[in-house]
Amino acid sequence: MSEFTNDARKMLELVGGRENIVSFTHCATRMRFVLADDKKADVKGIEALSCVKGSFTQGGQFQVIIGNKVSQFFDEFSAVSNMDGVDKQEVKKAAKGNMNLLQRAVANLAEIFAPIIPAIIVGGLILGFRNIIGDIKLLEDGTKAITEMYPFWSGVYNFLWLAGEAIFTFLPVGVTWSVCKKMNVDQMLGIVLGITLVSPQLMSASDYVAAVEAGDPVKYWDFGSFHINMVGYQSQVIPAILVGLVFAVIYRFLKKHVPEVISMIVVPFCSLIPAIILAHTIIGPFGRMLGDGLAGIIMAGFNSSFAWLFSGIYGLLYPLLVITGLHHSMLPIDLQTVATMGGIYTFPVVALSNIAQASAVMAFVFVNRKDAKAREVGIPSFISGYLGVTEPAMFGVNLKYLYPFVGAMLTSGVMGIVSRLFGVIANSVGVGGLPAFLSMRGDKILVYILCIVIDIALAFLITVVLSKTKLKDMGVHYESGK
Repeated sequence: MSEFTNDARKMLELVGGRENIVSFTHCATRMRFVLADDKKADVKGIEALSCVKGSFTQGGQFQVIIGNKVSQFFDEFSAVSNMDGVDKQEVKKAAKGNMNLLQRAVANLAEIFAPIIPAIIVGGLILGFRNIIGDIKLLEDGTKAITEMYPFWSGVYNFLWLAGEAIFTFLPVGVTWSVCKKMNVDQMLGIVLGITLVSPQLMSASDYVAAVEAGDPVKYWDFGSFHINMVGYQSQVIPAILVGLVFAVIYRFLKKHVPEVISMIVVPFCSLIPAIILAHTIIGPFGRMLGDGLAGIIMAGFNSSFAWLFSGIYGLLYPLLVITGLHHSMLPIDLQTVATMGGIYTFPVVALSNIAQASAVMAFVFVNRKDAKAREVGIPSFISGYLGVTEPAMFGVNLKYLYPFVGAMLTSGVMGIVSRLFGVIANSVGVGGLPAFLSMRGDKILVYILCIVIDIALAFLITVVLSKTKLKDMGVHYESGK
């Protein structure tokens, strides 16, 4: 008998039995259930189990936080239930039956970007490291950068751009591939489609604008009676999504209607070529206009005379976006803003919000420091939160007991104001925790580290103060595990 056998049996009963489970799987820290009837799950009973650190419902899934040993619990649950778990994609597909139209759209968007987020984070860290060694004057009384003093680090600086360019300049290739993967169409053709958006023979959007303003000739494909400008979509996200979706629709239509005997020849050719033509005539330009418009709206708010207020409201409301899952819809806009404006104000606020969530849990542990259960649940949660994984902190502790969530939310709003007043801007999206300072522009790294210190102290202080108010009684009543 394993350490989870009894809890697994109890959980099977508490989620409503086998007949109430449509499917289940697990991720890094959570069991994920799709239930036929969510109301049959005894949430209080489940959260009282010794191995459970919290639970929440999101994206049509009932998710139970187990921790790093979730894979062991999953195996034991599969054994006692005599049911086989499925992979995450099958669970997500089943969960969509419990979603409304908006939730499905956001879930699909999240699934497109999930496979490429690690690359985006690595790219942000690379740019941040290059900033530290190449753009910040750290030596010779603040007059020279490390790369100006040491040839080795100059070589590192130049070499790392190879990875940075591969990730950000050619990002549309990853996007079109992921769209095709999501839509279950030929992924290699998706890669080819992406390459046609970023080919070296294409001008970048900035080079095109500069050429037009200077009156210089613009490269184009000449078709006699008309021509198409040879302008690419390097670093562009929204055009790549739209082009990928159109290609997938054409491909699936042809795959369904073209006879099998000629399908291998007709379907790839007659789906790829029209998609490329549409990409460079209608969809691409529209996608760029749409993306630039959305990016412009966000940047207008952060650059307005009330930028500090806009940033504060964004910070205050961001935790609510996470609860609803709508934060996933911000990623393509953020990436488009980076491509269009060269940086973003949103990510510094997002990272400070995540750090505030982790710090609120640390305050919760401090308030209940004499209790073993609080330490067991809280310490892993705030450590993972500081490293950018906030679900255990937010759903396992803060929302459950409410006052830590309010403390983190208020801190996030205040730090949104502070961040904007300091003019903090990020090169790109990165790790949404303590390592976030590496994603900031070189001249803002030190001031952002100061913001992180203020963020931690403020979230801790506000949460401790709120623990002594009536707000503490509005959440789940804390039961000592002493």
